[in-house]
Amino acid sequence: MKFSTRTAAPVVALALAGLAATACAPQTSDNRAKTDDKSGTLRVWLFREVNNKPKEQVVERAVAAFERAHEGTDVRIDYIPVDTRAQKIKAAFNDPKSAPDLIEYGNTDMAGYVKDGGLADVTAEFGTWDETKDTDPTARDSVTVGGKVYGAPLLVGVRALYYRTDVFRELGLTVPRTQAELVSTAKKIRKARPELYGLAVGGAYTYGAMPFIWAHGGELAEGKDGSYKAAINSPAAQRGITAYTSLFGDDNCPAAKCAQMGGNATVTAFAAGKAGMAIGGDFSHQAVEAGKIKGKYAVVPLPGVEAGRIAPAFAGGNNIGVLKSSSHRTLAVDLMKSLAGKRTQAQLFDAMGFLPTFTDVRAEVARKEPFVEPFVTTLGAGTKFVPESAGWGQIDSSLVLPTMFQEIVSGGKDVAAASGDAARKMDAAFGSAG
Repeated sequence: MKFSTRTAAPVVALALAGLAATACAPQTSDNRAKTDDKSGTLRVWLFREVNNKPKEQVVERAVAAFERAHEGTDVRIDYIPVDTRAQKIKAAFNDPKSAPDLIEYGNTDMAGYVKDGGLADVTAEFGTWDETKDTDPTARDSVTVGGKVYGAPLLVGVRALYYRTDVFRELGLTVPRTQAELVSTAKKIRKARPELYGLAVGGAYTYGAMPFIWAHGGELAEGKDGSYKAAINSPAAQRGITAYTSLFGDDNCPAAKCAQMGGNATVTAFAAGKAGMAIGGDFSHQAVEAGKIKGKYAVVPLPGVEAGRIAPAFAGGNNIGVLKSSSHRTLAVDLMKSLAGKRTQAQLFDAMGFLPTFTDVRAEVARKEPFVEPFVTTLGAGTKFVPESAGWGQIDSSLVLPTMFQEIVSGGKDVAAASGDAARKMDAAFGSAG
């Protein structure tokens, strides 16, 4: 078993699931392997996390067990940076000789990778894998395109509302029950404690803004004639955009500071004690626990428009897939099952806080760790996903939605104009993707 430490700047976990996917590679020629070797070296590319050592230790155990069970095999793990994954994976799809056998990928990358012809169809193997009977339906959908399965879910990520219990107690505040109360509570915090952001928000925090759009009945896009048509400029979506952008200003999170912030920056501000609230993921828990506010915060589902409703969250997550070009297909599928199986997912939760994709494993970790409960509740209330189009990679990498939010909060355009421009860019991307 060999491990590589080559990497660039570290990134936060679940870039997952929610970081920008880059433009898709062109359609590759048929790179299907002509052999299925039952021994030899398997290469695996996994994402490098901010604190990667615990992940490495879990993976080492899974790989060691795999090698013991498959005599004559050797597994080489390379940890790659998430933010430059597209270039490496594009090259791998187009150069099978240098490609790995398996890759970890964000679920927003799925449609583009399938269109590029890089991932192997593992529908049959997934269907006969006994553990998959307990796979969460949302996670199952994250590896499915056109009814075919192209990998195994590794982790799921959703966001909820982190809030400072000490600040709420000091100011006599109650936990917001609606998005209107969320906005007003944020502004109360800012007024009473001007050194704090009431609710840390970011103009580049696409996946933190989406729940506002969805809670108001809006959609990013709608299926049409086998493709997608942008819906970000619909009246319902515009109401959600208005609600989110109302949080930018001196009375909560000044646009000059917050317009460029992404999700990582908002969570970092909260963990550093610079905000009363933040929208963060289950995968943010480790970072918050390591911050200045340890023991002074709690988490609840992000409220919807009406009291008692939960805003739909983006269903983020990462998967493990076998490349079509792998000359070790049978072994690669077995290794995929080992890396994404129940035992490994439970260990990754203990090590990294990654939420399992198996419902029984998730229920068990929720019993052990109370912080999981609001995220499990959010999942149970219903989640949303991005359009399953290769065009989404172009939309995300071109920062179409962050540009829209930033134009609005800077005062450059009103909601109607900015969302209209965004819709035109999205339609162009969907059209080019076919």
